[in-house]
Amino acid sequence: MRIAFAGTPEFSRQALDALIGAGHGVVCVLTQPDRPAGRGMKLMPSPVKQAAQAAGIPVLQPRSLRLDGRYPEDAEAAWTALRDLAPDVMVVAAYGLILPQWVLDLPRHGCLNIHASLLPRWRGAAPIQRAIEAGDAASGVTIMQMDAGLDTGAMLHRVERPLAPDETGASLHDGLAADGARAIVDVLARLAAGDAPVPVPQPEAGVCYAGKLLKSESALDFSRPAVELARRVRAFDPFPGTTMALPGFDQPVKVWGARALPAAAGAAGGDAPAPGAILGMGPEGIDVATADGVLRVTALQKPGGRRQPVAEFMRSYRA
Repeated sequence: MRIAFAGTPEFSRQALDALIGAGHGVVCVLTQPDRPAGRGMKLMPSPVKQAAQAAGIPVLQPRSLRLDGRYPEDAEAAWTALRDLAPDVMVVAAYGLILPQWVLDLPRHGCLNIHASLLPRWRGAAPIQRAIEAGDAASGVTIMQMDAGLDTGAMLHRVERPLAPDETGASLHDGLAADGARAIVDVLARLAAGDAPVPVPQPEAGVCYAGKLLKSESALDFSRPAVELARRVRAFDPFPGTTMALPGFDQPVKVWGARALPAAAGAAGGDAPAPGAILGMGPEGIDVATADGVLRVTALQKPGGRRQPVAEFMRSYRA
């Protein structure tokens, strides 16, 4: 089959590499325009563009695919290229642009999306992080037949992955990227063999939305329970990270490791300490009072520094 691929970050690159490795005919790749990155803010190609160029696959980088949008010339060029290439199917993974109806209709087998959740749970932009943040027992990948809605299409294939107690956004990302790459190769093999999976409509029950990650969410709110904060620290690793104020620093420090302790592990007796109060510091962690329980911070990063276990951090810390 002739495959068009649309994706941008590392999660997408693994799927593209798997398709190329499985011998599928990828006739073109759509990816986001190059973005400034690094200390010098030089324009950098996306991981997907790098993989496509290494494989000699033509790359399209429209700023929009809407023919009536802000960049109609980009959309028209993409439309012409895709029409001439006549792909049988488009595979989409974390592309970053909304696909208008003309794109959904162009391939004869439509557009298949690799979505990093067990739909219908966690539709939207940040399913990986929101699953950890919410305390889900499992996550997974859904191969979905795309329609005009936001992650509302019929499901073709699902792969479930249990979440480890120490799961982070980074570790779950890597696991689901590998699962998604294998899953899309399997689905396309069945499609090519005439044994296409039967589309299953998403149930109405259990739908929730994974909102985009915002840097404004980084500051830990100690008026929340410790178990929630510990999950957020893991979910937001590596992006956008979490922060807290610490005496001796004019700027917030980043928190890269934390676990919830029962309230008895903090102060003994008397009135409950105010949320955010530091109850103790030592090589095992910095204990902070929360609305329910104690958050023990175990890894930190000073402004302009690097991640450090709290024992190493404490050797140079002066409040």
